[in-house]
Amino acid sequence: MRNQVQLIAYADRLGGSLPALTRLLEGPLAGLFGGVHVLPFYLPYDGADAGFDPVDHRTVDPRLGDWADVRRLGRSLDVVADLVVNHVSDRSAEFRDVVERGGRSPYAGMFLTYGRVFPAGATEDDLARVVRPRPGLPFTPVLLGGRRRLVWTTFTSHQVDLDVRHPAARRYLSEVLRRLAGNGVTTVRLDAVGYAVKTAGTSCFLTPETVDFVRDLTAEAHRLGLEVLAEVHAHRRHATDMARRVDLVYDFVLAPLVLHAVFTGDCGPLRAWLLRRPAGCVTVLDTHDGIALVDAGPGAEPADTGLLSGAQLDALVSTVSANSGGTSRTGTVPGRVDGHYQISCTAYDAVGGDDRRYTLARLLQLFVPGIPQIYYVGLLAGHNVPLAAPDGDAREINRRAYPEADVTQALNRPVVRALTRLIRLRNAHPAFGGAFTLADAPPGELRMAWHAAGARADLWTRPADAAFRLTVTEGGDTRTITG
Repeated sequence: MRNQVQLIAYADRLGGSLPALTRLLEGPLAGLFGGVHVLPFYLPYDGADAGFDPVDHRTVDPRLGDWADVRRLGRSLDVVADLVVNHVSDRSAEFRDVVERGGRSPYAGMFLTYGRVFPAGATEDDLARVVRPRPGLPFTPVLLGGRRRLVWTTFTSHQVDLDVRHPAARRYLSEVLRRLAGNGVTTVRLDAVGYAVKTAGTSCFLTPETVDFVRDLTAEAHRLGLEVLAEVHAHRRHATDMARRVDLVYDFVLAPLVLHAVFTGDCGPLRAWLLRRPAGCVTVLDTHDGIALVDAGPGAEPADTGLLSGAQLDALVSTVSANSGGTSRTGTVPGRVDGHYQISCTAYDAVGGDDRRYTLARLLQLFVPGIPQIYYVGLLAGHNVPLAAPDGDAREINRRAYPEADVTQALNRPVVRALTRLIRLRNAHPAFGGAFTLADAPPGELRMAWHAAGARADLWTRPADAAFRLTVTEGGDTRTITG
């Protein structure tokens, strides 16, 4: 992945299709991004989990385009695509065959059941230990060949978990990898990979067996010329450990620390993180899932201290709720009354639609080491979408659809123009290919710098006042940006 800003977008919600997304990236968005992460475009893109429940992971949904459209994107940009490692749709041909024929199906071993993990049964403690990002136990009763079985469903009842150690499941994942590599994809994002291998007597999340699986899958991807980006939502120690196994990991910790600094003026937690974060990070402030919190807070284990305390996260959540006029929603860690998981809110509404604070938050994201990814709604400084129903998927708050004409209109807003100028500066200035320095600064301030031969970029900021000064030097020419 090249050292330039990347875009994250749904093809159906930014333009409406793969060809329309390409037109935007080659037209009004030309030169802004070094790559694009196209969120699931597989068949179907609009299932139970917005494409993360593929019926056929090897086929582009024809309503969005085809593999030729993916290859066209890859001619000028790095393309990131999801490998949904953990599960497939319960409407997939392979699972429907198992439903029909049970153990006589050639895919019978491809899907995980309660009995496969707990052949001798499980105690209450065994089941209570299992980690799931949803309330309740991860099992759904299904008739397989006429026999009632408990199928493992980590996410929704329509997303059936794979037994990734079974040959049929590994052949399936290998086929998907080859399809992606053969159609211009340069980086594969391992979605929900922390849940891949379930082992009795453990939390079934990021087990040693899962780490071994990630190592083997990464080696296979490398043989195909693919980079590997791992998605791990958990206490920061898990991502730090995973960073040693793959090419890239998300820095989900950054967003809550930046917001905390902007809201309170307390730069200490952000500074502490910048001194210890792993190399090979993709930085984000917002994604299709929302604004992460769990990664920066305390974990379930006593040794898992947080960069932000529970009280600080409570305050952050309250501030975002007030800033957004009460339209944001906050998810909690299942089984923990004190655990915030993520906020469903646009990054722009999280800072109350304050253009200067929003510009500062993005400037901090673009300045810290790593490869910045900007979510399409964040790029256009979008507002929250009201939920169609009170019990609907809260993540839809931050998944606004932009037809091509609406994108052009949004790009004319002053806050969006400011952001696009910063993106172009981050992409083009040679200092960002050099060395990073975090300098000493008084409490409530941050000083950071990038420098390469003959080029510098220096940032001073006092987040509580949304005050910043960016000074860039290249070829003897110096200019300063303060707004």
